[in-house]
Amino acid sequence: WKERFRQNYGFYVGLGLAFLSSFLIGSSVILKKKGLQRLVASGATRAVDGGYGYLKDAMWWAGFLTMAAGEVANFGAYAFAPATVVTPLGALSVLISAILSSYFLGESLNLLGKLGCVICVAGSTVMVIHAPEEEKVATVVEMAAKMKDTGYIVFAVLLLVFCLILIFVVAPRYGQRNILVYIIICSVIGAFSVSAVKGLGITIKNFFQGMPVVRHPLPYILSLILALSLSTQVNFLNRALDIFNTSLVFPIYYVFFTTVVVTSSVILFKEWHSMSAVDIVGTLSGFVTIILGVFMLHAFKDLDISQTSLPHMHKNPTPSPTPEPTVIRLEDKNVLVDNIELSSTPSPEEKPRVFIIHS
Repeated sequence: WKERFRQNYGFYVGLGLAFLSSFLIGSSVILKKKGLQRLVASGATRAVDGGYGYLKDAMWWAGFLTMAAGEVANFGAYAFAPATVVTPLGALSVLISAILSSYFLGESLNLLGKLGCVICVAGSTVMVIHAPEEEKVATVVEMAAKMKDTGYIVFAVLLLVFCLILIFVVAPRYGQRNILVYIIICSVIGAFSVSAVKGLGITIKNFFQGMPVVRHPLPYILSLILALSLSTQVNFLNRALDIFNTSLVFPIYYVFFTTVVVTSSVILFKEWHSMSAVDIVGTLSGFVTIILGVFMLHAFKDLDISQTSLPHMHKNPTPSPTPEPTVIRLEDKNVLVDNIELSSTPSPEEKPRVFIIHS
């Protein structure tokens, strides 16, 4: 009966878990932001200045646990529904976060920001749909062999060096002025955390299958990588939320995080060998669409543009009535004389005119 239930209703269960995950993750950002605002109101050291007072705030922990519950629901959705359905639905958390921030945080998102948010969601959806499916890795030994590949090692080293430059060189100078600095750090680190989560998931599965995974060193290495990457992500994401608008931070973070994770997955599992021409064009089109959406979110965030400010076009505008001209007949000599005297008499407020001739 379990297999019959999985075949008949598994897709709808996965769909429901994906919607629940989007709602929980989108709500968690609002709770974290409220906790950071309470920290600022209390006069404690802000997260952007290196303070960790938010660890004592119940509201921030509520947001953290809500995000953890959302990630658990997301992992459960992958067990029932295809990845091409679950992953695009994760973009709904962007819209939920933007809507809730306008109600509970008083943050405004102009019309171009809303359009940019929709464009980001559409581009991410197109990119994920056309992305190839992951190669099946069933054991820890196979996962270790994939991570020892030369291409993935070079990619991981480049990401690590780039991330260290951002953390120790770029972030102290431009982190508080540019919204992309902290978000790119979180996104780059996210590639390591997702790979570690996948490897640990395979480890847990092999453990319940009776395989000797405890003796393999990979699970311990992945656990260390996951702990370091998650702590770094939480730290810099809190800094971004502490300074910048939530309705801008979360969409941009989702776009960059999805892009880096998909790229890392392609390199790790050699997915480009199975890509068709349609998938390549779709992936590139989705990536360009994401860039346009991020540009609209970031470039026009300070403009006061709403639906009411759009110009209203009418096909046949009604002309204003022209006043009838005043006709003075020649017989009215008194009126003509009065007009001549008024036009020739200088006004008391009129200053004398001075003409200067330059030869």
